[in-house]
Amino acid sequence: GLKLSLHLSEVPSQLEESDLLLNLPPDRIGHGTFLHPEVGGSQSLVDKVVKNNIPLELCLTSNVKGQTVPCYSKHHFNYWYQLGHPSVICTDDKGVFCTDLSQEYQLAASTFGLSNEDVWKLSQQAIDCIFAPEDVKQQLKQKWKELHPQVFK
Repeated sequence: GLKLSLHLSEVPSQLEESDLLLNLPPDRIGHGTFLHPEVGGSQSLVDKVVKNNIPLELCLTSNVKGQTVPCYSKHHFNYWYQLGHPSVICTDDKGVFCTDLSQEYQLAASTFGLSNEDVWKLSQQAIDCIFAPEDVKQQLKQKWKELHPQVFK
């Protein structure tokens, strides 16, 4: 069926709206900037996201330029990454924000001390979050497996 990605908790003080939307539940969350309690969200919102294993689309440059986070080091990527929760690095809109996916991965790596292997795993785990049939995901995982030795010579 049709998959649903919802942009939610992009602005503070939207607890009731975010809670309502998480009850659907969506298949992915765009941004989710203000979900966790440290930035005005709530533990119950985090619990719903984790319980339903809803991946987050995280857009570092978009959030910094849009001023929903004060700087890269304060980005909520680290919160979800430390939880080990499924997250995907995204550009949001590469034309508007003058960035590309490689730059976003580089920003995440340099800001949060990710190794090359960490970045590789992040990109590989993103395959599980795409809206595609399982056979397509398996094909992509196989390609990642084949590319790994070439990339890490």
